[in-house]
Amino acid sequence: MPAPIEVGRICVKVYGREAGRKCVIVDIIDENFVLITGPKVLTGVRRRRANINHIEPLDVKIDIRKGASDEEVLEAITNSGLTEFMRERVKPQLKPI
Repeated sequence: MPAPIEVGRICVKVYGREAGRKCVIVDIIDENFVLITGPKVLTGVRRRRANINHIEPLDVKIDIRKGASDEEVLEAITNSGLTEFMRERVKPQLKPI
């Protein structure tokens, strides 16, 4: 069963120029879009709106509040000991659209 789309869930971008990079869901916009961030200083993914079909949720989750700033996300990643995990690039598994 795939991991749920929720605030704090770590995902991998599967489409676009940032494909293969990890990001964190910061907010849920509607049933099709979420707000994600890398943060850019850590993974190269800037804060942006993303289609949920373009991300692959992982089984890892960090504890952040809805709409957390990039600094708060970075602090939560560091406190969870996931800094190196977030830096690793992944070969994305493309899903049929």
